[in-house]
Amino acid sequence: MPIYEFASDAIRPVQKTTFGQMDFYERRDLQRLFREHLAVIAPDTLVIAEEFGEWDESRRRIDLLGIDRDANLVVIELKRTEDGGHMELQAIRYAAMVSTMTFDQAVDEFDRYLAKTGKADTDARAELLDFLGWGEPDEDAFAQDVRIVLASPVFSRELTTSVLWLAERAIDIRCVRLQPYALDGRALVDVQQIIPLPEATEYQIQVRKKVRREREARSGGADYRRFDLTLGDRQFTGEPKRRAIYRVFCYLVENGVAPEQVAERCGPRANLALMSVDGEVGRDDFIRRASAAREAQGRRFDPRRFFCDDDELVRINGRTHAFSNQWGGTTWELAMTGLRDAFPEQAITFSPSD
Repeated sequence: MPIYEFASDAIRPVQKTTFGQMDFYERRDLQRLFREHLAVIAPDTLVIAEEFGEWDESRRRIDLLGIDRDANLVVIELKRTEDGGHMELQAIRYAAMVSTMTFDQAVDEFDRYLAKTGKADTDARAELLDFLGWGEPDEDAFAQDVRIVLASPVFSRELTTSVLWLAERAIDIRCVRLQPYALDGRALVDVQQIIPLPEATEYQIQVRKKVRREREARSGGADYRRFDLTLGDRQFTGEPKRRAIYRVFCYLVENGVAPEQVAERCGPRANLALMSVDGEVGRDDFIRRASAAREAQGRRFDPRRFFCDDDELVRINGRTHAFSNQWGGTTWELAMTGLRDAFPEQAITFSPSD
């Protein structure tokens, strides 16, 4: 459907054009503009590399490589041509190649990218940790998935058929259409996500998570065991890891242990285990105050990483506390063992559910 200009005396269609007719090039123009304004096609994504190709025996290069707020890598391919070429095949190859990237490797690439773009004074490691809302690297949570974003003026039937097939199989791949228009010598671009449709995006995210959990559980690649938990005279069965450690936190606070003291016993993630604000407040006020506190430190507060719903916050002695929900791999085992051993009088035991 065309775009119209509403004038005082008429409604006129705006003339469609092409990037070629406007003398726009992929690297010189599209890539340069999108790396500085990536939210237009990939919201909540940080560019960590441009023209990335650090792999053996290959001259292929990713236009832009990013990381999202959930620590997933994002492969971004751009085309100015009218058919999209075979960009989905390229992107799949690239996604496979970067899937084993570690946090330290990402920092190295980001450091090179910052130097290339005139930001050599920026601390790549600190910048990446701040974007992710982490106080320290978490390899268990880093690059657990690779997302793909394809941006092009037109997508052929063959390409969209392939993308839909991949999406049905839990691959996070998106098509963003870039339709250029010319108006009074200016370049206007209509940007629309066409696959998946925006209203279906959240549903597909949940489907992918479910499929990934089932696949990883079958392959043994991730630990989705549930645990039986005893807290004094209370017993809980089949608890997910995050819920189990949250119950321990609440139980200890209820029994007179200061929230800060509980956090101190959480092993390597001790400094990330707790967020606290003044006042005994509800969820919205907590998020507002926590965000302001982090901004004052030049950091960002992500409420998704904490138990901070109204019925999850812990309010005591004029302060409100939210406990982290970011526990996995060995960090959970170390924290649970540390809490059990630090407070033997509280009779904490846990074991895998049958």
